[in-house]
Amino acid sequence: MTDAPFRTLTTLERTDTDLFEGSIDPTWTIGPKVHGGAMMSVCAAAATQRLALDDDPVELTPLAVSASYLAAPDPGPVTVETSVLKRGRRVVHVDAVLLQNGRPAVRSVVTLGTPDNGAPVHQEHESSLASVLDMAVEPPNSAARVAPGHPMADVVHVATGCDMRLDSTAAHFLTGARGSAEIRMWVRPRPDDENDPVTAALFAIMAGDICPPVTMNRGLFGWAPTVQLTTYLRHTPAPGWLRVKSSSTVLGGSWFEEDHTIVDATGAVVVQSRQLAMVPLAT
Repeated sequence: MTDAPFRTLTTLERTDTDLFEGSIDPTWTIGPKVHGGAMMSVCAAAATQRLALDDDPVELTPLAVSASYLAAPDPGPVTVETSVLKRGRRVVHVDAVLLQNGRPAVRSVVTLGTPDNGAPVHQEHESSLASVLDMAVEPPNSAARVAPGHPMADVVHVATGCDMRLDSTAAHFLTGARGSAEIRMWVRPRPDDENDPVTAALFAIMAGDICPPVTMNRGLFGWAPTVQLTTYLRHTPAPGWLRVKSSSTVLGGSWFEEDHTIVDATGAVVVQSRQLAMVPLAT
């Protein structure tokens, strides 16, 4: 484990004008397969590095990543093929396809621009946002740390690359109980990752898929594969803990949507995401 594991993940080698090579460490897996948010961040990193090759004086950040998941790759070498789709005055669109052994695993479109800076001109204080803003800025002692010895640690290997704490009042599945389809947690990158703004932004994008499936709070366990995920980076995160809330409004017989809202230590909304996923099969 390096001092900057997420920067290692998202640092790619250019092998051609539009082609990048990288390697995904087993750290960034859920069970045996690569974490969906980690792959999304690798695609975003490739798009960012592709534009940097053009010597454009304006540094652009991934504002939105829309990804379709085509396969579940194993950790190891990956290739990202990029294509600049459109250059505008304020945004650039880049197609990024992550492949393993020549097989596409993720096809994404990355929209790059400049994130918001400063206080918003308007912000709704409705309940879905209030529940994450009401979380303590730092995890309390009662928060469950996902680390060796925790029941999730053998599956959620991502927790070894960052600091992850579950809000035990919302993680009903830990005690075998059922509750609302909402999970809350705190997550923080390693110090060297946090202190690099580019890496911190990519980490925040990854965190838009960091929570356990909310289906677990309804007694539905097992793999809940993401089919499509769109993540917005609204604000570059300030150093400190990220407060994360995931929720769902409709758990269908086959499909459910899951939303993540992430705020940083200053209370700024950093990430919003929505995914369509499959309900785990009954066991």
